[in-house]
Amino acid sequence: MPDWSRGLLPPLLCASVFVSNPAVADETRVIEGAVPDNGLEHFFVPFEVPAGVQELELHHDDLSEANILDFGLDDPKGYRGWGGGSSEAVLINALAASRAYVPGTIVAGTWKVVVGKAKLLDLPGKYRIEVTLRTTPTLAPQTERTPYVPALPLSSEARWYAADFHVHSRESTDAKPDIDALATFAEGRGLDVVEVSDHNTITQDDYLVHAQAAHPKLLLMPGVEFTTYHGHGNALGATTWVDHKIGQPGITIDAAVQQIHKQGALFAINHPKLDLGTVCIGCAWDQALPSEAMDAVEIATGGWKAAGSVFTPKAIAFWDDLCAGGRHLAAIGGSDDHEGGQGTGAFASPIGNPTTMVFASELSAKAILAGIREGRTVVKLHGPDDPMVELDSKEARAGDSVSGARVHLTARVTRGDGSDVTFVKDGQDLVTVHITGDPFVAEVTVTPPIEGETRVRAEVWTDGVPHTVTSHLWLRTGPESDPPSGSCGCRVARSDAGGEVSFALVLLTIGLARRRFTGPVARSRPGRRL
Repeated sequence: MPDWSRGLLPPLLCASVFVSNPAVADETRVIEGAVPDNGLEHFFVPFEVPAGVQELELHHDDLSEANILDFGLDDPKGYRGWGGGSSEAVLINALAASRAYVPGTIVAGTWKVVVGKAKLLDLPGKYRIEVTLRTTPTLAPQTERTPYVPALPLSSEARWYAADFHVHSRESTDAKPDIDALATFAEGRGLDVVEVSDHNTITQDDYLVHAQAAHPKLLLMPGVEFTTYHGHGNALGATTWVDHKIGQPGITIDAAVQQIHKQGALFAINHPKLDLGTVCIGCAWDQALPSEAMDAVEIATGGWKAAGSVFTPKAIAFWDDLCAGGRHLAAIGGSDDHEGGQGTGAFASPIGNPTTMVFASELSAKAILAGIREGRTVVKLHGPDDPMVELDSKEARAGDSVSGARVHLTARVTRGDGSDVTFVKDGQDLVTVHITGDPFVAEVTVTPPIEGETRVRAEVWTDGVPHTVTSHLWLRTGPESDPPSGSCGCRVARSDAGGEVSFALVLLTIGLARRRFTGPVARSRPGRRL
Protein backbone atom coordinates (compact mmCIF):
# COMPACT_ATOMS: atom_id res chain seq x y z
CA MET A 1 0.00 0.00 0.00
CA PRO A 2 0.90 3.56 0.02
CA ASP A 3 1.92 6.36 2.10
CA TRP A 4 -1.42 6.19 3.94
CA SER A 5 -1.40 9.40 5.86
CA ARG A 6 0.14 12.09 3.73
CA GLY A 7 -0.17 13.77 0.35
CA LEU A 8 1.64 16.10 -2.09
CA LEU A 9 1.00 19.71 -3.23
CA PRO A 10 2.84 22.70 -4.65
CA PRO A 11 3.55 25.56 -2.22
CA LEU A 12 3.49 29.29 -2.78
CA LEU A 13 6.24 31.23 -1.06
CA CYS A 14 4.70 33.87 1.15
CA ALA A 15 7.35 34.82 3.65
CA SER A 16 10.92 34.00 4.54
CA VAL A 17 12.69 34.71 7.82
CA PHE A 18 16.49 34.40 7.98
CA VAL A 19 18.16 33.82 11.33
CA SER A 20 21.93 33.40 11.62
CA ASN A 21 24.12 32.37 14.52
CA PRO A 22 27.58 33.85 13.99
CA ALA A 23 29.03 31.75 16.83
CA VAL A 24 28.69 28.53 14.83
CA ALA A 25 28.31 30.08 11.38
CA ASP A 26 25.08 28.16 10.90
CA GLU A 27 21.98 29.65 9.33
CA THR A 28 18.30 28.86 9.82
CA ARG A 29 15.65 29.96 7.36
CA VAL A 30 11.91 29.86 8.03
CA ILE A 31 9.67 29.83 4.95
CA GLU A 32 5.91 30.16 5.29
CA GLY A 33 3.33 30.27 2.56
CA ALA A 34 -0.03 29.26 1.12
CA VAL A 35 -0.57 26.19 -1.02
CA PRO A 36 -1.06 27.40 -4.61
CA ASP A 37 -4.42 26.66 -6.23
CA ASN A 38 -3.02 25.94 -9.68
CA GLY A 39 -4.53 22.57 -10.56
CA LEU A 40 -1.24 20.71 -10.09
CA GLU A 41 -0.72 18.05 -7.44
CA HIS A 42 2.81 19.13 -6.49
CA PHE A 43 4.61 22.42 -6.03
CA PHE A 44 8.14 23.49 -5.08
CA VAL A 45 9.54 25.81 -2.42
CA PRO A 46 13.03 26.94 -3.46
CA PHE A 47 15.87 28.02 -1.19
CA GLU A 48 19.51 28.86 -1.83
CA VAL A 49 22.44 26.94 -0.38
CA PRO A 50 25.81 28.74 -0.41
CA ALA A 51 29.18 27.04 -0.85
CA GLY A 52 30.75 25.48 2.22
CA VAL A 53 27.60 23.98 3.75
CA GLN A 54 28.28 20.47 5.10
CA GLU A 55 24.84 19.49 6.43
CA LEU A 56 21.24 20.43 5.80
CA GLU A 57 18.38 19.98 8.26
CA LEU A 58 14.76 20.37 7.23
CA HIS A 59 11.56 20.64 9.30
CA HIS A 60 8.12 20.98 7.71
CA ASP A 61 4.52 21.33 8.85
CA ASP A 62 1.17 21.47 7.02
CA LEU A 63 -0.27 23.59 9.88
CA SER A 64 -3.60 21.75 9.84
CA GLU A 65 -5.32 18.79 11.46
CA ALA A 66 -7.54 18.37 8.39
CA ASN A 67 -5.01 18.75 5.58
CA ILE A 68 -2.25 16.38 4.50
CA LEU A 69 0.84 17.54 2.65
CA ASP A 70 3.66 15.26 1.52
CA PHE A 71 7.27 16.42 1.46
CA GLY A 72 10.44 15.57 -0.42
CA LEU A 73 13.64 17.29 -1.43
CA ASP A 74 15.50 18.10 -4.66
CA ASP A 75 19.03 19.46 -4.94
CA PRO A 76 20.16 21.45 -8.01
CA LYS A 77 20.54 18.18 -9.94
CA GLY A 78 17.25 16.61 -8.85
CA TYR A 79 15.99 13.94 -6.44
CA ARG A 80 17.45 13.75 -2.92
CA GLY A 81 14.63 11.89 -1.21
CA TRP A 82 10.95 11.48 -0.54
CA GLY A 83 9.55 11.40 2.98
CA GLY A 84 5.88 11.52 2.04
CA GLY A 85 3.59 12.38 4.93
CA SER A 86 6.17 11.90 7.65
CA SER A 87 6.61 14.81 10.06
CA GLU A 88 10.16 13.69 10.92
CA ALA A 89 13.04 16.11 10.60
CA VAL A 90 15.33 15.50 7.61
CA LEU A 91 19.12 15.61 7.89
CA ILE A 92 21.51 15.15 4.98
CA ASN A 93 25.28 15.34 4.79
CA ALA A 94 27.99 13.77 2.67
CA LEU A 95 28.06 10.45 4.55
CA ALA A 96 24.62 10.08 6.10
CA ALA A 97 20.98 10.95 5.67
CA SER A 98 17.61 10.45 7.34
CA ARG A 99 15.62 7.49 6.12
CA ALA A 100 14.22 7.87 2.60
CA TYR A 101 16.84 10.54 1.76
CA VAL A 102 20.09 10.29 -0.17
CA PRO A 103 23.44 11.17 1.46
CA GLY A 104 25.99 13.08 -0.57
CA THR A 105 27.71 16.41 -0.98
CA ILE A 106 25.62 19.45 -0.12
CA VAL A 107 26.12 21.20 -3.43
CA ALA A 108 25.76 24.96 -3.70
CA GLY A 109 22.80 26.31 -5.65
CA THR A 110 19.01 26.27 -5.62
CA TRP A 111 17.44 23.44 -3.66
CA LYS A 112 13.70 22.78 -3.60
CA VAL A 113 11.35 21.38 -1.02
CA VAL A 114 8.87 19.24 -2.96
CA VAL A 115 5.34 19.42 -1.60
CA GLY A 116 2.43 17.20 -2.60
CA LYS A 117 -1.22 17.94 -2.06
CA ALA A 118 -2.45 14.68 -0.61
CA LYS A 119 -5.55 16.09 1.05
CA LEU A 120 -6.77 19.68 1.26
CA LEU A 121 -9.96 20.24 3.24
CA ASP A 122 -9.04 23.34 5.25
CA LEU A 123 -8.59 26.09 2.64
CA PRO A 124 -6.44 27.85 1.90
CA GLY A 125 -3.82 25.28 2.74
CA LYS A 126 -0.67 26.55 4.42
CA TYR A 127 2.81 25.29 5.18
CA ARG A 128 5.82 26.13 7.29
CA ILE A 129 9.35 25.01 6.38
CA GLU A 130 12.46 25.52 8.48
CA VAL A 131 15.84 24.96 6.83
CA THR A 132 19.09 24.90 8.83
CA LEU A 133 22.43 25.02 7.00
CA ARG A 134 25.49 23.86 8.94
CA THR A 135 29.21 23.97 8.35
CA THR A 136 29.80 20.93 10.59
CA PRO A 137 27.88 17.62 10.22
CA THR A 138 25.96 16.32 13.23
CA LEU A 139 24.63 13.05 11.76
CA ALA A 140 27.20 10.26 12.12
CA PRO A 141 28.49 8.50 8.97
CA GLN A 142 26.38 5.50 7.92
CA THR A 143 29.06 2.97 7.07
CA GLU A 144 26.49 0.21 6.51
CA ARG A 145 25.36 1.88 3.27
CA THR A 146 26.78 0.10 0.22
CA PRO A 147 26.07 0.65 -3.49
CA TYR A 148 23.65 -2.03 -4.68
CA VAL A 149 25.08 -4.94 -6.65
CA PRO A 150 22.80 -7.84 -7.71
CA ALA A 151 23.45 -10.97 -5.70
CA LEU A 152 24.86 -13.98 -7.48
CA PRO A 153 22.30 -16.79 -7.91
CA LEU A 154 21.50 -18.28 -4.51
CA SER A 155 20.37 -21.55 -6.12
CA SER A 156 20.89 -22.98 -9.61
CA GLU A 157 17.79 -25.16 -9.39
CA ALA A 158 14.91 -24.58 -11.82
CA ARG A 159 11.80 -24.79 -9.66
CA TRP A 160 8.96 -22.89 -8.04
CA TYR A 161 10.16 -20.19 -5.63
CA ALA A 162 8.00 -18.62 -2.91
CA ALA A 163 7.95 -14.82 -2.93
CA ASP A 164 6.36 -11.72 -1.44
CA PHE A 165 6.45 -8.88 -3.96
CA HIS A 166 5.26 -6.01 -1.78
CA VAL A 167 7.15 -5.41 1.46
CA HIS A 168 8.18 -2.12 3.07
CA SER A 169 11.27 -1.35 5.10
CA ARG A 170 11.88 1.69 7.30
CA GLU A 171 12.98 3.60 4.18
CA SER A 172 9.24 4.02 3.68
CA THR A 173 8.61 6.57 6.41
CA ASP A 174 5.28 4.94 7.29
CA ALA A 175 7.03 1.60 7.95
CA LYS A 176 9.08 0.29 10.88
CA PRO A 177 11.43 -2.64 10.14
CA ASP A 178 14.95 -2.58 8.86
CA ILE A 179 15.72 -5.04 6.07
CA ASP A 180 17.41 -7.53 8.38
CA ALA A 181 14.26 -7.78 10.51
CA LEU A 182 11.91 -8.33 7.59
CA ALA A 183 14.32 -10.86 6.07
CA THR A 184 14.45 -12.85 9.31
CA PHE A 185 10.66 -13.01 9.45
CA ALA A 186 10.40 -14.02 5.78
CA GLU A 187 12.88 -16.85 6.30
CA GLY A 188 10.77 -18.11 9.18
CA ARG A 189 7.82 -18.44 6.82
CA GLY A 190 9.79 -20.43 4.28
CA LEU A 191 9.98 -17.73 1.61
CA ASP A 192 12.70 -17.64 -1.03
CA VAL A 193 12.24 -14.06 -2.27
CA VAL A 194 11.25 -10.70 -0.82
CA GLU A 195 11.00 -7.55 -2.92
CA VAL A 196 11.71 -4.45 -0.81
CA SER A 197 9.40 -1.90 -2.43
CA ASP A 198 9.53 1.40 -0.59
CA HIS A 199 7.53 4.49 -1.54
CA ASN A 200 9.08 6.63 -4.30
CA THR A 201 12.63 6.15 -3.07
CA ILE A 202 15.58 3.87 -3.79
CA THR A 203 17.50 4.46 -0.56
CA GLN A 204 16.58 0.95 0.62
CA ASP A 205 19.01 -0.37 -2.01
CA ASP A 206 21.91 0.98 0.07
CA TYR A 207 21.16 -1.69 2.69
CA LEU A 208 20.45 -4.70 0.47
CA VAL A 209 24.03 -5.90 0.03
CA HIS A 210 24.70 -5.94 3.77
CA ALA A 211 21.41 -7.68 4.54
CA GLN A 212 21.83 -10.15 1.66
CA ALA A 213 25.15 -11.32 3.09
CA ALA A 214 23.42 -12.05 6.40
CA HIS A 215 20.61 -14.01 4.68
CA PRO A 216 22.31 -16.13 2.00
CA LYS A 217 19.26 -18.32 1.28
CA LEU A 218 16.70 -15.50 0.90
CA LEU A 219 16.83 -13.37 -2.24
CA LEU A 220 16.34 -9.68 -1.40
CA MET A 221 15.11 -8.00 -4.57
CA PRO A 222 15.15 -4.26 -5.22
CA GLY A 223 11.99 -2.45 -6.19
CA VAL A 224 9.95 0.71 -5.69
CA GLU A 225 6.31 1.26 -4.91
CA PHE A 226 5.57 3.96 -7.45
CA THR A 227 3.00 5.91 -5.47
CA THR A 228 0.76 8.54 -7.07
CA TYR A 229 -2.49 10.13 -5.97
CA HIS A 230 -4.36 8.09 -8.60
CA GLY A 231 -2.88 4.67 -8.15
CA HIS A 232 0.15 2.75 -6.99
CA GLY A 233 2.41 0.60 -9.11
CA ASN A 234 5.23 -1.80 -8.36
CA ALA A 235 8.51 -1.22 -10.19
CA LEU A 236 9.80 -4.77 -9.73
CA GLY A 237 13.59 -4.83 -9.86
CA ALA A 238 13.99 -1.07 -10.31
CA THR A 239 17.19 0.47 -8.92
CA THR A 240 17.01 3.94 -10.50
CA TRP A 241 14.62 6.57 -9.18
CA VAL A 242 11.72 7.53 -11.45
CA ASP A 243 9.78 10.77 -10.93
CA HIS A 244 6.28 10.13 -9.58
CA LYS A 245 5.02 13.74 -9.74
CA ILE A 246 2.52 13.12 -12.53
CA GLY A 247 1.33 16.37 -14.10
CA GLN A 248 4.58 18.29 -13.79
CA PRO A 249 6.10 19.30 -17.15
CA GLY A 250 7.10 16.19 -19.08
CA ILE A 251 6.07 13.80 -16.31
CA THR A 252 3.36 11.35 -17.37
CA ILE A 253 2.47 7.87 -16.22
CA ASP A 254 3.41 6.51 -19.66
CA ALA A 255 6.85 8.13 -19.58
CA ALA A 256 7.44 6.95 -16.02
CA VAL A 257 6.67 3.33 -16.90
CA GLN A 258 8.93 3.58 -19.93
CA GLN A 259 11.77 4.64 -17.63
CA ILE A 260 11.02 1.69 -15.37
CA HIS A 261 11.13 -0.71 -18.31
CA LYS A 262 14.40 0.78 -19.60
CA GLN A 263 16.02 -0.42 -16.37
CA GLY A 264 14.99 -3.98 -17.16
CA ALA A 265 12.38 -3.74 -14.40
CA LEU A 266 8.73 -4.76 -14.63
CA PHE A 267 5.65 -2.71 -13.83
CA ALA A 268 2.72 -4.18 -11.90
CA ILE A 269 -0.47 -2.54 -10.68
CA ASN A 270 -0.72 -2.66 -6.88
CA HIS A 271 -4.06 -3.18 -5.06
CA PRO A 272 -6.05 -1.83 -8.04
CA LYS A 273 -9.42 -1.87 -6.27
CA LEU A 274 -8.39 -0.83 -2.78
CA ASP A 275 -10.65 2.19 -2.57
CA LEU A 276 -10.48 3.48 1.00
CA GLY A 277 -10.84 7.18 0.31
CA THR A 278 -8.57 9.40 2.39
CA VAL A 279 -7.63 6.46 4.64
CA CYS A 280 -5.40 5.24 1.81
CA ILE A 281 -4.80 8.12 -0.55
CA GLY A 282 -4.57 7.07 -4.18
CA CYS A 283 -4.60 3.34 -3.41
CA ALA A 284 -7.18 2.40 -6.06
CA TRP A 285 -5.82 2.43 -9.62
CA ASP A 286 -7.17 5.35 -11.68
CA GLN A 287 -4.31 6.14 -14.06
CA ALA A 288 -4.82 6.16 -17.83
CA LEU A 289 -2.14 3.58 -18.60
CA PRO A 290 -2.67 1.15 -21.49
CA SER A 291 -2.46 -2.52 -20.58
CA GLU A 292 0.41 -2.89 -23.07
CA ALA A 293 2.59 -1.00 -20.58
CA MET A 294 1.75 -3.38 -17.72
CA ASP A 295 3.49 -6.65 -16.88
CA ALA A 296 1.49 -7.95 -13.91
CA VAL A 297 -1.38 -7.21 -11.55
CA GLU A 298 -1.36 -7.62 -7.78
CA ILE A 299 -4.53 -9.69 -7.49
CA ALA A 300 -4.14 -10.05 -3.72
CA THR A 301 -2.83 -7.43 -1.29
CA GLY A 302 -2.55 -8.68 2.25
CA GLY A 303 -4.01 -11.97 3.41
CA TRP A 304 -7.64 -12.94 2.92
CA LYS A 305 -8.55 -12.03 6.51
CA ALA A 306 -6.97 -8.57 6.24
CA ALA A 307 -9.69 -7.14 3.96
CA GLY A 308 -8.75 -9.57 1.19
CA SER A 309 -12.24 -11.04 1.21
CA VAL A 310 -13.53 -7.62 0.13
CA PHE A 311 -10.89 -6.44 -2.32
CA THR A 312 -9.28 -9.59 -3.74
CA PRO A 313 -12.30 -10.68 -5.85
CA LYS A 314 -12.44 -7.16 -7.32
CA ALA A 315 -8.71 -7.19 -8.06
CA ILE A 316 -9.00 -10.59 -9.77
CA ALA A 317 -11.86 -9.23 -11.90
CA PHE A 318 -9.72 -6.17 -12.78
CA TRP A 319 -6.87 -8.47 -13.87
CA ASP A 320 -9.26 -10.70 -15.80
CA ASP A 321 -10.73 -7.74 -17.68
CA LEU A 322 -7.25 -6.64 -18.79
CA CYS A 323 -6.46 -10.18 -19.91
CA ALA A 324 -9.75 -10.27 -21.83
CA GLY A 325 -8.33 -7.45 -23.92
CA GLY A 326 -5.52 -9.75 -25.01
CA ARG A 327 -2.73 -8.66 -22.66
CA HIS A 328 -0.88 -11.64 -21.11
CA LEU A 329 -0.49 -10.27 -17.59
CA ALA A 330 0.95 -12.30 -14.73
CA ALA A 331 -0.92 -12.57 -11.45
CA ILE A 332 1.15 -11.70 -8.39
CA GLY A 333 0.47 -10.95 -4.74
CA GLY A 334 2.09 -9.01 -1.92
CA SER A 335 1.53 -8.53 1.79
CA ASP A 336 2.12 -4.76 1.78
CA ASP A 337 3.64 -5.40 5.20
CA HIS A 338 4.95 -2.30 7.00
CA GLU A 339 5.68 -3.98 10.35
CA GLY A 340 8.24 -6.68 9.58
CA GLY A 341 5.58 -9.29 10.32
CA GLN A 342 4.87 -7.88 13.77
CA GLY A 343 1.61 -6.05 13.04
CA THR A 344 -1.26 -6.74 15.41
CA GLY A 345 -4.16 -4.64 14.07
CA ALA A 346 -7.30 -5.95 12.41
CA PHE A 347 -5.82 -5.33 8.96
CA ALA A 348 -2.28 -6.48 9.74
CA SER A 349 -0.94 -8.84 7.10
CA PRO A 350 2.46 -10.39 7.76
CA ILE A 351 5.09 -10.99 5.11
CA GLY A 352 4.05 -14.00 3.05
CA ASN A 353 0.30 -13.31 3.18
CA PRO A 354 -0.24 -13.79 0.27
CA THR A 355 2.61 -15.78 -1.29
CA THR A 356 3.43 -15.71 -5.00
CA MET A 357 5.02 -18.82 -6.46
CA VAL A 358 7.29 -18.13 -9.45
CA PHE A 359 8.82 -20.82 -11.65
CA ALA A 360 12.35 -19.61 -12.39
CA SER A 361 15.52 -21.12 -13.83
CA GLU A 362 17.48 -20.11 -10.72
CA LEU A 363 17.17 -18.01 -7.59
CA SER A 364 18.33 -14.61 -8.85
CA ALA A 365 16.61 -11.28 -9.42
CA LYS A 366 17.04 -11.65 -13.18
CA ALA A 367 15.50 -15.13 -13.26
CA ILE A 368 12.61 -14.21 -10.96
CA LEU A 369 11.77 -11.22 -13.17
CA ALA A 370 11.91 -13.48 -16.22
CA GLY A 371 9.48 -15.88 -14.54
CA ILE A 372 7.01 -13.05 -13.89
CA ARG A 373 7.47 -11.67 -17.39
CA GLU A 374 6.59 -15.10 -18.81
CA GLY A 375 3.52 -15.41 -16.58
CA ARG A 376 4.83 -18.43 -14.67
CA THR A 377 3.12 -17.49 -11.40
CA VAL A 378 0.68 -18.91 -8.89
CA VAL A 379 -0.79 -16.80 -6.08
CA LYS A 380 -1.55 -18.40 -2.71
CA LEU A 381 -4.11 -15.92 -1.44
CA HIS A 382 -3.83 -16.71 2.27
CA GLY A 383 -0.17 -17.62 2.64
CA PRO A 384 2.55 -20.20 2.03
CA ASP A 385 0.53 -23.09 3.48
CA ASP A 386 -2.22 -22.82 0.84
CA PRO A 387 -2.54 -25.61 -1.76
CA MET A 388 -0.20 -25.45 -4.74
CA VAL A 389 -1.52 -25.81 -8.30
CA GLU A 390 0.65 -26.44 -11.35
CA LEU A 391 -1.23 -25.79 -14.60
CA ASP A 392 0.39 -27.47 -17.59
CA SER A 393 -0.17 -28.58 -21.16
CA LYS A 394 2.51 -31.08 -22.16
CA GLU A 395 5.73 -29.04 -21.91
CA ALA A 396 3.90 -25.71 -21.55
CA ARG A 397 3.29 -24.00 -18.21
CA ALA A 398 1.00 -21.22 -17.09
CA GLY A 399 1.95 -18.10 -19.03
CA ASP A 400 2.66 -19.97 -22.26
CA SER A 401 0.65 -19.96 -25.48
CA VAL A 402 -0.42 -23.34 -26.84
CA SER A 403 -1.91 -24.25 -30.23
CA GLY A 404 -4.14 -27.21 -31.06
CA ALA A 405 -7.49 -28.29 -32.43
CA ARG A 406 -8.02 -29.55 -28.88
CA VAL A 407 -5.69 -28.62 -26.05
CA HIS A 408 -5.27 -30.92 -23.08
CA LEU A 409 -4.65 -29.19 -19.73
CA THR A 410 -3.57 -30.66 -16.42
CA ALA A 411 -3.87 -29.14 -12.96
CA ARG A 412 -1.72 -30.92 -10.39
CA VAL A 413 -2.74 -29.99 -6.84
CA THR A 414 -0.74 -30.64 -3.70
CA ARG A 415 -1.93 -30.04 -0.12
CA GLY A 416 -5.48 -29.62 -1.39
CA ASP A 417 -7.23 -32.77 -0.16
CA GLY A 418 -10.89 -31.98 0.56
CA SER A 419 -10.92 -28.78 -1.49
CA ASP A 420 -12.17 -28.16 -5.04
CA VAL A 421 -10.13 -27.34 -8.15
CA THR A 422 -11.79 -25.37 -10.93
CA PHE A 423 -10.66 -24.67 -14.47
CA VAL A 424 -11.69 -21.09 -15.32
CA LYS A 425 -12.00 -20.27 -19.03
CA ASP A 426 -12.22 -16.63 -20.13
CA GLY A 427 -13.33 -15.63 -16.65
CA GLN A 428 -16.08 -18.24 -16.38
CA ASP A 429 -16.04 -21.47 -14.38
CA LEU A 430 -15.65 -24.39 -16.77
CA VAL A 431 -15.24 -27.55 -14.70
CA THR A 432 -15.01 -28.04 -10.93
CA VAL A 433 -13.57 -31.23 -9.45
CA HIS A 434 -13.56 -32.29 -5.81
CA ILE A 435 -10.06 -33.15 -4.59
CA THR A 436 -9.83 -36.51 -2.83
CA GLY A 437 -6.13 -37.12 -2.43
CA ASP A 438 -2.67 -35.61 -2.24
CA PRO A 439 -1.25 -35.14 -4.79
CA PHE A 440 -4.25 -34.91 -7.11
CA VAL A 441 -4.43 -34.42 -10.87
CA ALA A 442 -7.42 -32.92 -12.70
CA GLU A 443 -7.51 -32.80 -16.50
CA VAL A 444 -9.58 -31.03 -19.10
CA THR A 445 -9.46 -30.80 -22.89
CA VAL A 446 -10.50 -27.46 -24.36
CA THR A 447 -11.35 -26.53 -27.94
CA PRO A 448 -9.80 -23.11 -28.74
CA PRO A 449 -11.77 -20.56 -30.76
CA ILE A 450 -11.49 -20.52 -34.55
CA GLU A 451 -9.99 -17.02 -34.35
CA GLY A 452 -8.10 -15.29 -31.60
CA GLU A 453 -7.24 -17.00 -28.34
CA THR A 454 -8.82 -18.18 -25.13
CA ARG A 455 -7.33 -18.27 -21.66
CA VAL A 456 -7.61 -20.84 -18.91
CA ARG A 457 -6.45 -20.75 -15.30
CA ALA A 458 -6.90 -23.06 -12.34
CA GLU A 459 -8.20 -22.16 -8.89
CA VAL A 460 -8.49 -24.04 -5.60
CA TRP A 461 -11.37 -23.26 -3.24
CA THR A 462 -12.05 -24.61 0.25
CA ASP A 463 -15.48 -24.30 1.86
CA GLY A 464 -16.51 -21.54 -0.53
CA VAL A 465 -13.32 -19.50 -0.05
CA PRO A 466 -10.62 -19.12 -2.74
CA HIS A 467 -7.08 -20.12 -1.75
CA THR A 468 -4.98 -20.43 -4.91
CA VAL A 469 -5.08 -18.82 -8.37
CA THR A 470 -2.74 -19.55 -11.28
CA SER A 471 -1.85 -17.26 -14.14
CA HIS A 472 -3.35 -18.20 -17.51
CA LEU A 473 -2.42 -20.63 -20.21
CA TRP A 474 -3.32 -19.10 -23.57
CA LEU A 475 -4.85 -21.32 -26.26
CA ARG A 476 -5.10 -20.89 -30.04
CA THR A 477 -6.41 -23.12 -32.79
CA GLY A 478 -3.69 -25.23 -34.38
CA PRO A 479 -2.79 -28.83 -35.35
CA GLU A 480 -4.63 -31.61 -33.52
CA SER A 481 -3.22 -32.36 -30.06
CA ASP A 482 -4.60 -35.64 -28.71
CA PRO A 483 -5.15 -36.16 -24.99
CA PRO A 484 -2.58 -38.47 -23.40
CA SER A 485 -3.44 -42.13 -22.98
CA GLY A 486 -5.29 -42.87 -19.77
CA SER A 487 -7.79 -39.99 -20.06
CA CYS A 488 -11.36 -41.02 -19.53
CA GLY A 489 -12.45 -39.54 -22.86
CA CYS A 490 -15.69 -38.29 -21.35
CA ARG A 491 -17.39 -35.70 -23.52
CA VAL A 492 -19.72 -33.05 -22.16
CA ALA A 493 -21.49 -30.39 -24.20
CA ARG A 494 -21.66 -26.88 -22.72
CA SER A 495 -23.11 -23.97 -24.62
CA ASP A 496 -21.07 -21.49 -22.55
CA ALA A 497 -17.73 -23.32 -22.96
CA GLY A 498 -16.96 -22.14 -26.49
CA GLY A 499 -17.41 -25.61 -28.02
CA GLU A 500 -17.20 -29.18 -26.88
CA VAL A 501 -15.24 -29.87 -23.74
CA SER A 502 -13.92 -33.29 -22.77
CA PHE A 503 -12.53 -33.69 -19.32
CA ALA A 504 -10.88 -36.35 -17.22
CA LEU A 505 -9.20 -36.51 -13.87
CA VAL A 506 -6.74 -38.89 -12.38
CA LEU A 507 -6.34 -39.22 -8.64
CA LEU A 508 -2.86 -40.25 -7.57
CA THR A 509 -3.03 -41.95 -4.21
CA ILE A 510 -0.70 -44.77 -3.17
CA GLY A 511 -0.28 -45.69 -6.81
CA LEU A 512 -4.02 -46.29 -7.26
CA ALA A 513 -5.69 -44.45 -10.15
CA ARG A 514 -9.33 -43.51 -9.60
CA ARG A 515 -11.73 -41.19 -11.39
CA ARG A 516 -14.18 -38.80 -9.91
CA PHE A 517 -15.81 -35.51 -10.92
CA THR A 518 -18.62 -33.31 -9.75
CA GLY A 519 -19.98 -32.56 -13.19
CA PRO A 520 -19.29 -30.08 -15.93
CA VAL A 521 -21.01 -27.19 -14.24
CA ALA A 522 -19.03 -25.51 -11.46
CA ARG A 523 -20.72 -25.52 -8.10
CA SER A 524 -21.79 -22.27 -6.53
CA ARG A 525 -18.85 -20.67 -4.75
CA PRO A 526 -19.65 -17.77 -2.41
CA GLY A 527 -17.65 -14.65 -3.14
CA ARG A 528 -16.58 -15.96 -6.56
CA ARG A 529 -17.30 -12.70 -8.37
CA LEU A 530 -18.46 -9.19 -7.58
